[in-house]
Amino acid sequence: MYRRSGTGYTGIPAWIYAIAAAGALFVLLPLMAMVARVNWSQFIPLVTSESSRTALGLSLRTSAASTAACIVLGVPLALILARSPFPGQRLLRAFVLLPLVLPPVVGGIALLYTFGRQGLLGKSLELAGIQIAFSTSAVVLAQTYVALPFLVVSLEGALRTAGNKYEAVAATLGARPGTVLRRVTIPLVLPGLVSGAVLSFARSLGEFGATLTFAGSLQGVTRTLPLEIYLQRETDADAAVALSLLLVAVAVAVVGLSYRRPRLGVAPEGAVR
Repeated sequence: MYRRSGTGYTGIPAWIYAIAAAGALFVLLPLMAMVARVNWSQFIPLVTSESSRTALGLSLRTSAASTAACIVLGVPLALILARSPFPGQRLLRAFVLLPLVLPPVVGGIALLYTFGRQGLLGKSLELAGIQIAFSTSAVVLAQTYVALPFLVVSLEGALRTAGNKYEAVAATLGARPGTVLRRVTIPLVLPGLVSGAVLSFARSLGEFGATLTFAGSLQGVTRTLPLEIYLQRETDADAAVALSLLLVAVAVAVVGLSYRRPRLGVAPEGAVR
């Protein structure tokens, strides 16, 4: 038996809905349990305490900075992986996507041995008077490291879906490669870029392991909201639950934005003028 939706035939067997419902409950039940555990009478004071506001503000600032870094680094990577075949391309893609499967603490250790005082680049940076480890910059680097694959995956998929026929037309009309990139390619895959940026921001917002390992937990400097939740869990369970719910609410709002996107495949207006 197959179900019909309000807009027509879906082709989905009825038993799929039962399994999908079980999957949805698997995700929702822990959140419902957390909501039931919240001390609502103290919720506002708990989430507006000085330490909570400082941690949330730091998380938002560093996540915005790491998202910008992901865009700067991820757009060229996605373009190369999607449009320019070369020897070792699969290997490069595997390394770019590696943070998706590595434990974040491993990424933190790798960053520490790269940018720490005795790290591969850290020694030279230290001589130049630049210290990255256990600073706000370290938080941004850690978040960028774990969030970059999300932008690359989203944008590479959008580039492959869109194809390159519009770029080819623009090139035949005399547009330079830089103009084609700026006026055709980027507008064409902008929904995918926005989606990847939103997912990168959400991943940065929830980063814990790499941040703790590489940046530490200094209040106002490196203690982001996930670190604040971890510390509060040891001393004040009500505060930890309240802050967890706050982080969930922010993450849901951010991730929800990534699905409000137009369809790909339509040439941007005025792209080849």
